[in-house]
Amino acid sequence: ELDVQRAKELIEQKLAEEEEEEKRLKGDGAREPLAVERMNTPELEDEKRRGPRNRGLEAVKGQERVRKSSVDLRREIIDVGSIQRLIELRKQRRQRREERAATPEPPPPPEPLEIEGPVEPETFLRAAVQGKMHVIEKFLADGGPPDTCDEFHRTALHRSSLEGHTDILQKLLDSGATVDFRDRLDCTAVHWACRGGHLDAVKLLQDHGADLNLKDKLLSTPLHVATRTGHPDIVEHLIHCGVNINSPDREGDTALHDATRLNRYKIIKMLILHGADMMAKNEAGKTPTDLVQQWQVDTRQALETKEQPQGETD
Repeated sequence: ELDVQRAKELIEQKLAEEEEEEKRLKGDGAREPLAVERMNTPELEDEKRRGPRNRGLEAVKGQERVRKSSVDLRREIIDVGSIQRLIELRKQRRQRREERAATPEPPPPPEPLEIEGPVEPETFLRAAVQGKMHVIEKFLADGGPPDTCDEFHRTALHRSSLEGHTDILQKLLDSGATVDFRDRLDCTAVHWACRGGHLDAVKLLQDHGADLNLKDKLLSTPLHVATRTGHPDIVEHLIHCGVNINSPDREGDTALHDATRLNRYKIIKMLILHGADMMAKNEAGKTPTDLVQQWQVDTRQALETKEQPQGETD
């Protein structure tokens, strides 16, 4: 009981830190799910270990590369004594910016809504990602099967669920698409909607009979996926729908194990408030409480290392 209480106190502390960080950053909007057509078992396992890729971090790194290149260029110009040339370059750059602002590029011509000839399956599947309803409608009107899939057994329903195109989802379901169709990873459209962070898509699939407790190849439920990819609104919805909150995956990890390992403090608190078992053991014999206590150990060790005088050894 003492261990659990201490773990809860640490969670509250971490949650407060996370909320402060969210005020400084834009939050989960920086997260980018892996493209549906490229995801296979290794990527699924990587998502379990580390969560989704962070688009914001990649953008910062790109900006840093640009800054370094600019600094190097300026140093080179100054080193050869061409300060006057630097001033001219700045003037030219400013002038080009002003000209571009005055004459914006014309938008690309709209795609014709009338499609000549049949729509190929690849085009149909790509349209589900891109949100091109007229392509979807043409394929289905010509008698194309709504459960058409690629080599990974991914249908248009999987793809549009990831992107949150609820209008296309509705059209596919009305045309007879199988709501719990499994891809090669045994993921359903609900798994993909959770991965993309689209609560409206989850609700729409649920309204058409989707099973919220089905497991993929890693024995992960939609709750596991929403937890790993950091979507607390979907986690809350799934909990309120009565999913098994303590369901273990292939390694015995519950959603609470995943949330703790990936530092999803808001989700941790939500799971605990709704009865998640803090003493559930995974295949390695670790409980979520053990993982929370490990934060304390890691933090203390990091602080001790930082405070240790330079050159001092044990």
